[in-house]
Amino acid sequence: MSNKKSFSYNILYKSILFLITLIQTHCSTIKFVGEPIETDGSVSIDFDISKFNKKEWYLLDIKEDSVPGMSVFKARKELIKDKKGKNVIVGIIDSGVDVNHPFLNSSIWTNNDEIPSNNIDDDKNGRVDDLNGWNFLGNSSKENMEYIRLIKKTSSSDSLYKIYIQEMEKDMQNTERNIKQIKSIIDEFKESDSILSLMTGKKDYQIEDIKKLNPKSFREFKAVQFKQLADEYNWSIDLLKYDLKNSQNRLDYHFNIDFNGRLEVGDDPDNLYDINYGNANVTGPSLDDAVHGTHVSGIVLSVYDNMSIMPIRAVPDGDEYDKDIALAIKYAVDNGASIINFSFGKSFSPNSDWVLSSLKYAAKNDVLIINAAGNDTKNIDLDSNKSFPTDEYMGIEQVDNMLTVGASTYNFNKDQMAYFSNYGSKNVDVFAPGYQIYSSVPDKDSLKQNKGKFKYLNGTSMAAPNVTGVAAVLRSFYPKLSAKDIKNIIIKSGVKMFDSLEVSGKENKISSSDLSVSGSVINLYNALIMASSYK
Repeated sequence: MSNKKSFSYNILYKSILFLITLIQTHCSTIKFVGEPIETDGSVSIDFDISKFNKKEWYLLDIKEDSVPGMSVFKARKELIKDKKGKNVIVGIIDSGVDVNHPFLNSSIWTNNDEIPSNNIDDDKNGRVDDLNGWNFLGNSSKENMEYIRLIKKTSSSDSLYKIYIQEMEKDMQNTERNIKQIKSIIDEFKESDSILSLMTGKKDYQIEDIKKLNPKSFREFKAVQFKQLADEYNWSIDLLKYDLKNSQNRLDYHFNIDFNGRLEVGDDPDNLYDINYGNANVTGPSLDDAVHGTHVSGIVLSVYDNMSIMPIRAVPDGDEYDKDIALAIKYAVDNGASIINFSFGKSFSPNSDWVLSSLKYAAKNDVLIINAAGNDTKNIDLDSNKSFPTDEYMGIEQVDNMLTVGASTYNFNKDQMAYFSNYGSKNVDVFAPGYQIYSSVPDKDSLKQNKGKFKYLNGTSMAAPNVTGVAAVLRSFYPKLSAKDIKNIIIKSGVKMFDSLEVSGKENKISSSDLSVSGSVINLYNALIMASSYK
């Protein structure tokens, strides 16, 4: 090449480099300007949830709507507007996802290096035809609790054996109690429905019809009160039967020492190097198995839709295996996920070092992990209440890329923490809406018609994907911010919870600052403003 050509080439190269740098600099310096949202935690806020679209309460704003949501609508309207960020890949390690659900279908991740259905591992990642993700459970769906699996491996003379047995007996008693309560509510539901149908003269009466009634007997008054309560908590016969079925599954499978759900998979779950198992069916053998993962995925997308959902099936109906979770994390990282959602957990983890090793692998690759705190109303700072997965070992945090999330409600008063949520001033980082969250669930007719099913669910499982959605917005508009930076922004930019909160089983109220690291509920509006000037 001549000197002249070299000079021209260098000028052209530098011009292109300058243009790329300019574009990248512009993309990474989007400024979101606004007044951060703050609250007076000593003053409760009263509101009528019926005045709002209850299905969207978690996206509302505490100042403008009097609902302690995440200010998502406010952020879209005032900050994001017509701005567009980078597409983000989010790994959903869960029970399976209905990839054909109309709300999710266009956002499901596609492995472009894999040729569909040719029975060849085209991208050489050890997973054949993994077009949308991977199913580490194969055709298995039901599983034991971890302590049941440990009972099978432990001698009755071992000191831990008694602990496992006590845990089993306690959970069985609670489950049997739940079954009785659910059956009682179903009976009450049917009786009230019969009375109200007669009173209104309608088979398909609405809550507005109930409010117009003037009950003249105790039975009528009781029926009206029950219907109003059912409406508040979104109870339905179908939902109650679903809960009843899940509770019965606990007795039939979770606590059943004679049941072995892993036989269907065909691997050795105690051998981390036995990796040739599972299949590419990320929904699972049955749509019913994908309820949880489909609901979680819908929540993430309702917060932010410029993302690709990578379904990874590794959480059965029962306790997950440490091996599956460790390999699922690695799969998500290796295939480009920048955020991974954990809406699962358990009390015992015999191979927690495998999971911790994968968490470190994710941290090394700058992948953010969002983890549900659990639903046992426990202080998980205590060793006796430890919840897995965890980012600590011997009380010391091992990675800086994992956020653990508790669940909040639509109340800004003493009831703001969801009655079921775990908490901890050290091991729970932040709270997020996780009570009465409306999202997508599997639909067997989704391929026939362009609509899908949705329903309300409760849990820190619903809180975690709300944080994942907020994190996806930050990673989208600020791709140069590290996972650690995103974690810090989410913790520091939240809106403070009500000062003094009731905790189920506790006689005295607890300060919100003692329930999590931040004492706050995440807030997208505040997070975007903080990210704009974060250094």
